[in-house]
Amino acid sequence: MKPTLFVLAAGMGSRYGGLKQLDGLGPHGETIMDYSIYDAIKAGFGKVVFVIRKDFEADFREKILSKYEGHIPVEVVFQAVTDLPEGFTCPSEHVKPWGTNHALLMGRDVIHEPFAIINSDDYYGTDSFRVMSAELSSLPEGSTGHYSMVGFQVGNTMSESGTVSRGVCETRAGLLTGVVERTAIGYDEEHRISFTDEHGTKQVLDYDTPVSMNFWGFTPDYFEHSERFFVEFLRENINKPKAEFFIPTLVNELLHAGTAQVRVLATTSKWFGVTYSDDRPGVVAKFAELHATGVYPDTLF
Repeated sequence: MKPTLFVLAAGMGSRYGGLKQLDGLGPHGETIMDYSIYDAIKAGFGKVVFVIRKDFEADFREKILSKYEGHIPVEVVFQAVTDLPEGFTCPSEHVKPWGTNHALLMGRDVIHEPFAIINSDDYYGTDSFRVMSAELSSLPEGSTGHYSMVGFQVGNTMSESGTVSRGVCETRAGLLTGVVERTAIGYDEEHRISFTDEHGTKQVLDYDTPVSMNFWGFTPDYFEHSERFFVEFLRENINKPKAEFFIPTLVNELLHAGTAQVRVLATTSKWFGVTYSDDRPGVVAKFAELHATGVYPDTLF
């Protein structure tokens, strides 16, 4: 069975100043998602599921989904802060989404095969989809607890505009042992990639140090773990307006419990994305270059 691609597209886009999921950044108005879907189809994914907010469904269907008709089956699910397990009621003051792992839970009724999950506003590159599809397609039917993550080389994810935050991966024999969130990663005076740790000590990262850019691969049992841990999360955080249930948090829990293993997949792809409106011109230029050099055809769909 071909794997499914699950796209997180329910973000507010507040820092960017609009719905960046719908922003045309390619030479012919292509969105970042268009490139992800094109690469996923080419890599052998068999279906795409989008999680969005109900309030922009009409625009999303008109501007995004209509492009993919006849190319790959597509489904849409919706994330809402009020969608909570039985016994829990969302406090009226809680308007912030419950996090990436809550968004992932919205796909539990439509995804029954190995699947990959990505952000809608990140460009991951053709090779990353190839290695993830190959990994998920190789799993025996009924596999559980065999997860994966594309480990981007930190040097291929740096920003030209300033420092970045990255989930730095700790690995052993190609398997993930943990993800540590590091902030203010940038270039030092010797143009080395470095950050200051929690003890105030400068740490230097090799160019090829693997980092997580939220490109995960899961078997369907991950939904069961998510539902169970989300209940525990809500018991502790239901009245905390800014609390979020993140994918790396649950992955670390499962790793430490010995419930799952995560294979770190190496890739040559270079990541880039749009976080702030000032990032837009650089991303537009990069997509123009990718078309000009033949990485992508003149028309994707």
